[in-house]
Amino acid sequence: MTQPTERTLYPSLHGKRVFITGGATGIGACMVEAFLYQGAKVGFVDIAADEGAKLCDELAATYADALSFIACDVTDVAALRASIAELSQQLGSFNVLINNVANDKRCDPRSLEDASWHSSLAVNLDAAFFTTRAIAPAMAETGGGSIINFSSINALYGPAEMPSYVTAKAGLLGLTRALASDFARDNIRVNALVPGWVVTDKQLEKWLTPEVEAKWMENVRLQRRLKPADVANMALFLASDDASMITGQQFVVDGGRL
Repeated sequence: MTQPTERTLYPSLHGKRVFITGGATGIGACMVEAFLYQGAKVGFVDIAADEGAKLCDELAATYADALSFIACDVTDVAALRASIAELSQQLGSFNVLINNVANDKRCDPRSLEDASWHSSLAVNLDAAFFTTRAIAPAMAETGGGSIINFSSINALYGPAEMPSYVTAKAGLLGLTRALASDFARDNIRVNALVPGWVVTDKQLEKWLTPEVEAKWMENVRLQRRLKPADVANMALFLASDDASMITGQQFVVDGGRL
């Protein structure tokens, strides 16, 4: 959750209410802190109850009154709607939505079970739609806002053994353009953030070995690790009024991999 020592401040984000899915760890946790630093109020959900509570404890001394967390499985749509309603009561109607939650589990398409395919889409694609549909009406009533869908460069170059994840992340790019058209009249902007391989504890533990990272660096122009803060910085900009005429777009943050 390391952030740069000198950070850009966006006055338009002060006092905004931000909802983040998958906010307990990794990129999500970094964004929780980044928006709080801007003076926003943040509500987030995550299936990882212990990690979410730990993050709240870490941030409590500085941001306790502006931060709320509910443990929630985003594939349970009823529970998701209830969590959004409860957090809205606590913090107010949301002006910013970050559809960040994801599960990039690897699998061979030849042996992928039907249930695993559907559960992957439920996390990586469906949750973004249902969260958006639950939050957008109140966002419109308060004058509009910004929705940011987290896709991935995997959707653009299609690595092996990630068929459901790649499909879902490609779907988020289409969903972004469709909703940008549907919600424009409500002054709701919808954009997609397309990160490269962000180095998080999970990635280091599961997949990003020194050998794999060395191979990755052979194809990256900027020869340094992509960190959660690098992605959060783009999310802050897209959420702010500085991006008030940007919608229906996708922004790659990958160190020059594509």
